[in-house]
Formats: sequence, structure tokens, C-alpha cells
Amino acid sequence: MAAAPIPYFTLNDGHKMPSVGMGCWMGTPGGGETVENMCKNALNCGYRHLDTAYGYGNEEHVGKAIRESGIPREEIFLTTKLPNQHHHKVRESFEESLKNLGVDYVDLYLMHWPHAYGEDGKTIPYGEKPTFIETWKEMEKLVDTNKVRSIGVSNFSIKLLNELLPHCTIVPAINQVELHPCLPSFELKEYCDKKGILLTAYSPLGRPKEYNGKPVFMTDPDVVRIAAQHGATPAQVALSWGVQRGTAVIPKSESPERMRTNITLLKLSDEDMRALDQIHTKPGMHRSLLLYHNYTDDGLIFGWTYEQLGWPMEKGGIVV
Repeated sequence: MAAAPIPYFTLNDGHKMPSVGMGCWMGTPGGGETVENMCKNALNCGYRHLDTAYGYGNEEHVGKAIRESGIPREEIFLTTKLPNQHHHKVRESFEESLKNLGVDYVDLYLMHWPHAYGEDGKTIPYGEKPTFIETWKEMEKLVDTNKVRSIGVSNFSIKLLNELLPHCTIVPAINQVELHPCLPSFELKEYCDKKGILLTAYSPLGRPKEYNGKPVFMTDPDVVRIAAQHGATPAQVALSWGVQRGTAVIPKSESPERMRTNITLLKLSDEDMRALDQIHTKPGMHRSLLLYHNYTDDGLIFGWTYEQLGWPMEKGGIVV
């Protein structure tokens, strides 16, 4: 049960985070024993980074897997997240997550989305209280409790970070966003690098099959060629690219065999990296691969417009 020999990233507060983690979103809230067994298998395969959220509905089972693993708590990097409906009660929500997990502290606590929901479950309009700036100020107070080591955000664009950072006493350690060869977000990465914010990639493998009738990067000829040259899988290529470019990655798999290959990183050549960096420039490839996007005429995602979010999207999922 030794930890996998992968790089660790040092966050802007000095804490270290494994570059590869196990994502615990199971497609729908919950997961029960399935997510518990997945986490136990992941830890047995050498993972030391687990990423869950209040909204995933499985904090209890992730925590149980940690406690029953036999691995010292301090060797495991644990992330959970503040849900949209709790922006008005950050401290209470955090304490509930801590109780659910059954641990004394979490390594990283993220604002899952910049949106806040009201008591009626509806999205509070952009700019109305509680704003994500007010929510962040409440998150900063958690650091003094010694129950959370680092705090960060998720799904934040350059626009939203520009709105948030002037008000920060603590600069977010992490910004967790969708990242993969179809959506490399070079401008966001450059911005976060300059601000000392580490990007973490959720859905780093995108979708394994055709999406809306279009091929995805796992079957791209360059990815397939590089994988063959290294005697590896396309997933290994994509994850190794992510880590080598300086981002953490949190793939999800229930298969121990895929878990082991996913955390076995490759040393990609400069030529390999250049080829992977260019995949998004191929016709029809520059896009999100997730299903929650709303490319209708109103262009809303969870109640905010793409313009308000600062995400450059258009119909069809192409990033402009």
C-alpha cells in the first residue's frame, strides 16, 4: 500500500498536494458502498488524494474508506466542497461536511461554484447577496479553526478571479475547473500561474466516446500515436500531459486496473507535449465535453449567463 511515485505540488500556503487524485463524483449524488470500495481500492493502488464534495452525497463513505484503510490520516490529501445552497452558512456547512467525513480536518475546502442558491433552491442572481466575495470572506475564517489547511475555488474564470482577488486576505490555493486537451485553457492557466493559484483538472479524461456525434481526444490520432510509442493508454497520455504542464488531475475510475495505469505517469517528450497542446486547434475539437452546459438561446448555466461567468461559450459547445 505504498504511495504511488508521483509529483507533489506545493500550494501557495506551503502545503503539498499529490498531483493525481481520485474524483468521487459518481454521476449522480450518492454512491454508498460503491464509492467506499472505489476509494479503498484507490488507496490500495497508491492514491493519496481523494476529491469529494457535500453535493456528491458520499462524504460519509469517503471518510469511512479513509478510516478503514490503515493509512495514516496525514498521508492522505482530502478535498471537499461548499455547496451552492450553503453560501449563506459557510461555517455550519463546513462543520456538517467534517462530521459526515468523520475526520478532524480536511486538507482543502473549495467553493464548488460561484453561484449561491436561496432557501427556495433557486439561483440568486449574479451580484446579489450573498456574493461569492462574501462567501469567500467566510471561508477565510475557517483557516483559523485549524480544521481546514487550504481553501480554494472551483469553476472560476479570469473574470471572476479578477472580481474576487482584490478582496482576498487569503489568495485561493486552488481553482478546480474542467481541463483536458480539448479545453486546455491556456489563458486561465497563465493567469493562475501568475497569481500563485494551482489549477486542478476535473474531468481530465473528458468523455470516452463520441460526444454529440463528434470524436473526443481519446481517439485523436496524435493521442493514439503517443500512447502506442510509450506502450501506454490514451488516458495515461492525457493525465501525464496534465501533470507535466503543471496542473493536478483528478480522474475517476472504479476499475483497479485503470486506477493503477492512471496513476502511472509517463515522461512525455517536448514533441509529445507540443502535439497534445495543439489538439484543441483541430476542427471542432475546442470545446467542453460535459453535459451540464446549456447552449439554448438564453445561454444560462445554473441561472447565470456565460458572460456573467466569464466563460467564452457558444451554441454547440465551441469555445470562442
